[in-house]
Amino acid sequence: MVLTIDVGNTRIKAAVFEEDTTLERFIFDKKELVEKIKKILEKFPKCSDLVVASVGNVEKQAFLTFEKQLKVHFFTHDDVFPFLNKYATPKTLGIDRMILAAGATLKFPKQNRLVIDAGTCITYDFIDEKDNYLGGAISPGLRLRYEAMHNFTARLPLLTLEAPDSYIGNSTTQAMHSGVVNGFVYEIDGFIDDYRRDFSNFIIILTGGDADFLAKRLKNTIFANSNFLLESLNQTYQYKIDND
Repeated sequence: MVLTIDVGNTRIKAAVFEEDTTLERFIFDKKELVEKIKKILEKFPKCSDLVVASVGNVEKQAFLTFEKQLKVHFFTHDDVFPFLNKYATPKTLGIDRMILAAGATLKFPKQNRLVIDAGTCITYDFIDEKDNYLGGAISPGLRLRYEAMHNFTARLPLLTLEAPDSYIGNSTTQAMHSGVVNGFVYEIDGFIDDYRRDFSNFIIILTGGDADFLAKRLKNTIFANSNFLLESLNQTYQYKIDND
């Protein structure tokens, strides 16, 4: 069994896998990390590997606490990945984006793939049908857009995510919801249209915390899986073991 952990900017997600089967998923705060891992390992004592992808601020030592119980692996840029990284600054490419690209490459072979991760930031990652990672885009996620309007203006309130009643907001609150949600959807659809224009044999994978909210609002056909990063962590680790 493998315990995969995704340390994001705001939360930690984890999952236990037996080969390709997900046994259970978990979400918790960073301050709960050690205690939560202890409880997971008590429930799944057959876990032999702990696999971590981290973009958040968590000390490695917290994970190394468990290295006497199981093998601990932190994914880095030096690991083996199933694609050729053609990013102009490869060492600055986030490990989470590399894991998503690897998962897309392994799950959808010989296709052009666009992975859209809607989390704190929204990231777009494109891997062509020849397994070349070409790059993508980064922009603020839904929560950041709400926070930016509140923090950088004098009077706009801090709102939480809510589907707008209409694209025509008839109040300040509804106008903000329309601007954030509809603007977000238009951005994603616009990017997808650009990729579709230039590439055929194409699949779009939508993941991240806001994936389910967004999936039904997009005009384009997509493969939506909010847990794609954890599944990709497991797949990429298996690939690494087979190719080291």
